Amino acid sequence: MTREYAVLEKMGWQPFFEKEFGPFQEKGLDVARVSVENKNFFTVYTLYGEYLAETSGKLRYEATSAAELPKVGDWVVVSLFPNEQKAIIHHVLARKSKLSRKNPGKETVEQVIATNLDVVFIVQSLDHNFNLRRLERYLAMVSEGNIKPVVLLNKTDLGNEVEEKVNSVKRVASQVVVRSISAKINYGIEELKEFIKDGETCALIGSSGVGKSSIINRLIGADILAVNETRAQDSRGRHTTTRRELIVLPNGGLLIDTPGMRELHLWEANEGVDEVFDDIENIASRCYFSDCTHTNEIKCAVLEAVQNGEISPERYQSYLKLEQEAIYLASSYLERRRNEKKAGRNFKKLKQEFQKTKLHFK
Repeated sequence: MTREYAVLEKMGWQPFFEKEFGPFQEKGLDVARVSVENKNFFTVYTLYGEYLAETSGKLRYEATSAAELPKVGDWVVVSLFPNEQKAIIHHVLARKSKLSRKNPGKETVEQVIATNLDVVFIVQSLDHNFNLRRLERYLAMVSEGNIKPVVLLNKTDLGNEVEEKVNSVKRVASQVVVRSISAKINYGIEELKEFIKDGETCALIGSSGVGKSSIINRLIGADILAVNETRAQDSRGRHTTTRRELIVLPNGGLLIDTPGMRELHLWEANEGVDEVFDDIENIASRCYFSDCTHTNEIKCAVLEAVQNGEISPERYQSYLKLEQEAIYLASSYLERRRNEKKAGRNFKKLKQEFQKTKLHFK
């Protein structure tokens, strides 16, 4: 193994990316990984250290949405200017996985949170932040992104019904690893390292104030990320983390810290919802009608399971809500794409007419 390849592996390079990069490498271009995304610039890790990068005009022009532009975790093709420690990003390599949500607001567009992840730590704290319904949303989002989820219940030092809450999480996420920890007193942190393998990338997601930055500081062994105390009355935190950042851990592995999410709308989460609610999906296979909506049909196995206590009313309502949200988002997205194609055809026609007019007046 060459030294260069070993360095790339430490940064998360995997065989998945090699084939697509081959033709660019033959042209003398380099590969880099996006560690920070700012408004107009990026920080990227290269074989030669950190560079400040910007996208080429061609890449910006050809991107059909912001989701296709570089995001934290992306592997990108670059031309380097060593004397200036600067780079131009020409292409984003195909993503092995991605974590996305619907962009906050009315418009149905995708917001990519991070890419090329192997594990996502979903962090909730054992105070007012603890919420099973919100956890189901996070699990659906992570499962849809083809990423392994691990649930972290932080702040066990508060002593708030820890065992009871761990068991309640296991009931709604029976196939998911659940760990109770305390970043404040360094409890359970060492065991997390088994999930952070050399060359693999993990991310931490959760609401503001759950302790994501504190967990990363403990894993690194130094206070490199700022942390703030949460408000006592509702356990809500201030947004200490204001940007996504890819951090290379000293003992191997990479971590992405993310700002707290106030809004968490799903994006393309049909399969993710099915996976999170696999218990309900299994029961639904017994419904009399194959297209049963599980709301008012006769001989509905899901409704019967709710009535006899096999499924809790809260979990049933959460399932319906996320299913309906996923369907609505899918239909809204398809409608927007149809309108964009129609607008594109109209633009092309207008452009052709304009070109003819120019020729006529020459």
